[in-house]
Amino acid sequence: MELWIATGNAGKMKEFEIQLRELADLKLHTQSEIAGFSPRPEDGKTFLDNARIKTKSLKAVRSKDWVMGEDSGLEVTGLGGLPGIHSARYAGPKASDSENVAKLLKMMQIRAVSDRSARFLCTMIVYTPDGQEWIFTGEMKGTIAKAATGQLGFGYDPVFIPEGETKTLAELGPGYKVRLSHRSKALKAFLEKLNEGAPA
Repeated sequence: MELWIATGNAGKMKEFEIQLRELADLKLHTQSEIAGFSPRPEDGKTFLDNARIKTKSLKAVRSKDWVMGEDSGLEVTGLGGLPGIHSARYAGPKASDSENVAKLLKMMQIRAVSDRSARFLCTMIVYTPDGQEWIFTGEMKGTIAKAATGQLGFGYDPVFIPEGETKTLAELGPGYKVRLSHRSKALKAFLEKLNEGAPA
């Protein structure tokens, strides 16, 4: 089975590779392998909108293949759900992870946010070779730390403390995320559906 992933994010791709390695006959591809491919702007109003935009964009050129895409982000209760769908570009269109994290902490300080509860959300879409659309979701609850710590993650991992933990995702490492993250939960749901159709 060959699966094309609609992402240009190396951190996400690494998570996909770890999570999907149990499928021995699976070969992963990324959109970067397609010469001249240019994904459409992610201008949707929801995670589902953006997941569908990026997945459909890749499916248009890999019409007979399995294609997967997802959109995920961080919602902070005390910021009214921000950064939300703007998580990857919170500090600007080409912002780095550290710039996004810095803006998040600054905004929470400026607004004197007392409720630091937050959640990561993931909406994943898979298109089958015959064009069926499968939708999967995942959630991870936690709180926002007062300072960034840890070197083992990407995005907002250095400031996100999962529920029941005292360390950030960037301290807990990729093994923790593979088991319990929002993205891993959506991926597991995909694998379960895939196995439902597998011959005994």
